[in-house]
Amino acid sequence: MLAVLAADPSDQLAWAREHQVRTAAVADDVEFILHLAEGMAERGTLEPEALQDLKTIDRFFGDINVHGYARRWADALTANVTWSEVRTLARRILVARLGEWRLPLPRRVPPHHIYD
Repeated sequence: MLAVLAADPSDQLAWAREHQVRTAAVADDVEFILHLAEGMAERGTLEPEALQDLKTIDRFFGDINVHGYARRWADALTANVTWSEVRTLARRILVARLGEWRLPLPRRVPPHHIYD
């Protein structure tokens, strides 16, 4: 999911439109990633800076109230400037962990009924 959040805007739009992902589903994935990251940080396998960046990303999702509407993520990407800040944070996490933020985007997503 971090690869998707870190991707260039045009790649994010293409991916989001192809998979018809709802913004709330992306928020749920971020919440899950944060939960995993907190466990990693407790075990000392995730840097405190990365955990802080993930918490900030999670707060951004909360600030835009993604669960309050059922918009597709592709629509939200073009309507909200917050995504560039999320993109920057996701890139910083990936570079710190992997040395690179340009990663292949996932080829498969769960069926649409999970996102509806």
